[in-house]
Amino acid sequence: MNGRIPAGKPIIGEDEEKAVLDVLRSGQLASGPMVKKFEEEFAEYIGVEHAVAVSSGTAAIHLSLLSAGIGKGDKVIVTPYSFVASVSPVLAVGAEPVFVDIDPETYCISSENIRAAADGCDAVLPVHLYGHPADMVEIVKIGKEEGLTVVEDACQAHGASMDGKKVGSLGDIGCFSFYATKNMTTGEGGMVTTDDEEMAAKVRSSRAHGVGVQGEYDALGYNYLMTEVEAAIGLVQLDKLDDMNECRRTNADILNDELSSLDDQGLVQIPIEVQGYKHVYNQYPLRVPPDKRTRIVGSMKKAGIGLRKGYQKPIYKQKFAGSDVRCPEAEKACEEVVWVPVYPTLEPAHMRRMAWGLKKLLE
Repeated sequence: MNGRIPAGKPIIGEDEEKAVLDVLRSGQLASGPMVKKFEEEFAEYIGVEHAVAVSSGTAAIHLSLLSAGIGKGDKVIVTPYSFVASVSPVLAVGAEPVFVDIDPETYCISSENIRAAADGCDAVLPVHLYGHPADMVEIVKIGKEEGLTVVEDACQAHGASMDGKKVGSLGDIGCFSFYATKNMTTGEGGMVTTDDEEMAAKVRSSRAHGVGVQGEYDALGYNYLMTEVEAAIGLVQLDKLDDMNECRRTNADILNDELSSLDDQGLVQIPIEVQGYKHVYNQYPLRVPPDKRTRIVGSMKKAGIGLRKGYQKPIYKQKFAGSDVRCPEAEKACEEVVWVPVYPTLEPAHMRRMAWGLKKLLE
């Protein structure tokens, strides 16, 4: 099969176009009734009492930490293996990130390592990386035992679940991103989810300059509001989310089947799905030999296939983080993982074409 396969592609159709035009013609562009409706439907989908729409996933994490009272002098346990926005809000509120290593099979933060680091910490920020839930049963247990607020970073995991319960409803508060490459998109935008009425109220206030119930500005706040246009797109995307996730899962299953022989030989490591968990494959992470990764990515790109190297350095090695900690499993993943496209508009023929190319390069 010929033709380019981009690394990612937002799925936008006529329904989204119509929703945007309806908003533009309404004259109500700033946050209003469409945002409120999106919040209500997203809360129902996740299975929580409150959902608060914000301007990005980063804003969602920032406001979630503030709503939990995390600030200067506090310590937050974080993963070193994720996008930088999983850690930068910790620094933005004045807290100290405490990096602990990952589980080498799920790529999520290791609950065992969280327990070892919990003493003296105030919160933990597990990331449901690539769409696979972190070990939330154990993480929530540790949080209760050690007095840690559990802030879920579900920015890559819309619709992922554990034993039928969706991520974003498992900890004290959850955070989602609607960036263009996510499982559902509003272009930009984010959402905070929680059952805690007080935390939700603090997020609502902080996203709108710290406004109080009487219109007074009670505290320092931010301009983190979602627009009506974004919410209109989000409502359409939410209706499609489960179907789009099933397409991602089907595409991942095809790659798993095609690449299982290489996995058996130890030439690659295909992603796993822990029993009882639902993986929604924001990315398909494939481990390859580190000495072959650059050639594999380059050769696939020459063939028009948007294979990418994954995160290429742990967050603690980024200049803004300034930490001398070392997490061997995270560093190994940074040297070995590539991202294979699995977004919903790709068809079985696309998946087999990519698998064929990988096998040729690795066998």
